Amino acid sequence: MQAEIVAALPKSVAGVAVPDTAAAKAAARLCAEHSPGFLYNHCLRTYAFGRLLMARQGMACDAELTFIASALHDLGLLEPFMTPTQRFEVDGADAARAFALEHGFSDAEADVVWDAIALHTSPGIAVRKQAEIAFVHIGAGADVCGLGMSLISPDDVAEVLDAWPRLQCKTQFHRLMLEVCRRKPQAQALTFTAELGRAHIHGFACPTFEQLMAAAPFDE
Repeated sequence: MQAEIVAALPKSVAGVAVPDTAAAKAAARLCAEHSPGFLYNHCLRTYAFGRLLMARQGMACDAELTFIASALHDLGLLEPFMTPTQRFEVDGADAARAFALEHGFSDAEADVVWDAIALHTSPGIAVRKQAEIAFVHIGAGADVCGLGMSLISPDDVAEVLDAWPRLQCKTQFHRLMLEVCRRKPQAQALTFTAELGRAHIHGFACPTFEQLMAAAPFDE
């Protein structure tokens, strides 16, 4: 089933070429093997929306690295790649960097993949980094929060959604993030996921910034 999904990768979507390299296909396969359908589709939409939005600014990128980072950017939400203490972005970045090195990429290229994933939820930072890092951040923000979607033509949006349907992405993504919060609440400190945990999990054991500052060992 998952192998069939990867084999059916389109050559392009909404004018955005989908890399046809062995490493790109392996990244898509790794994502498909471990992800629920909604998350796999989100990762591929991240690539397409990021490319579409950044092209409007005249920005080019290494398509293969951008695709790999997009396909693997949520590995940290999945059991095989999840550590007990790290935030999910770092877990995913570590796994994706290892993947890049195993598939013959240089240390510098693997570092770009790491940064793209580790920083994909960091507004104001990712967009100041290399193009591939900015593309993943912009694409993920567009697909999850709708940021910049008004700048993409309705026909292009429809083509991306036809290729990779949402499959109740809002509901499913919310549920998955809450499960991560339940499993390792302390890892959510000072992240956006802490907001979810406090709002929806009774007794969520994760300090706020104010609590951490108040507990600092100083008299004033």
